[in-house]
Amino acid sequence: MRNGRAARFAWPSANKAGRGRLGRSWVSPFGAGLFGSLLWRFDGQPAGLSGLSLATGIAVARSLRALGVTEVGLKWPNDVLWRERKLGGILLESGASAGTLHVVAGIGLNVALPRQAALVIDQPWVDLREILGNGEMSRNRLAALLINELVEIFGRFEQGGFADLAQEWAGFDLMAGRRVRLRLPNAAVTGIVRGVDASGALLLESADGRVNTYLGGEIGLRLEP
Repeated sequence: MRNGRAARFAWPSANKAGRGRLGRSWVSPFGAGLFGSLLWRFDGQPAGLSGLSLATGIAVARSLRALGVTEVGLKWPNDVLWRERKLGGILLESGASAGTLHVVAGIGLNVALPRQAALVIDQPWVDLREILGNGEMSRNRLAALLINELVEIFGRFEQGGFADLAQEWAGFDLMAGRRVRLRLPNAAVTGIVRGVDASGALLLESADGRVNTYLGGEIGLRLEP
């Protein structure tokens, strides 16, 4: 790729564990999922980097649709769902050196989780084996689809930020119009999700009708019962 950008997608070895947000672990038995990362180097500091996790989600959702997963959706800021059940997740990490910002987008997707291993998962989940129901699925094909979409999305993001992708995000957004409880590092707020803004920040309408914005980081989102 130009300007030293690099894409790397690989499955972990048997002794590697997946990692989620806030230090959580990701159930990742060997050969049971697709786990990998994309490294992208930005020349300088792009505006609205907070929206990059959402942009990554669009790339994942596109890839899954191309594979035949017709009901895939996204939960702000970094969950991939199918019928309200978690199919995958995204974790972004960044750093800077010599005026160059690098971002590593880590992605994990459930392909065929052994039921015994999945007993430790504390939320509704699903894998591609159940969704597609077509026997052995090619992780190589899924990886190729995903890499192509990630490179295209990251290139667009570098040129125009998240604003250029916000409308497409809305088509995958599963939270819009729903009442939720948003967990912050030291507090929690409730309200109705009104989508996201041009930077990827969550728009949450409170009981008094005001709409406040919330960025990513250590924010968790759970549906109100």
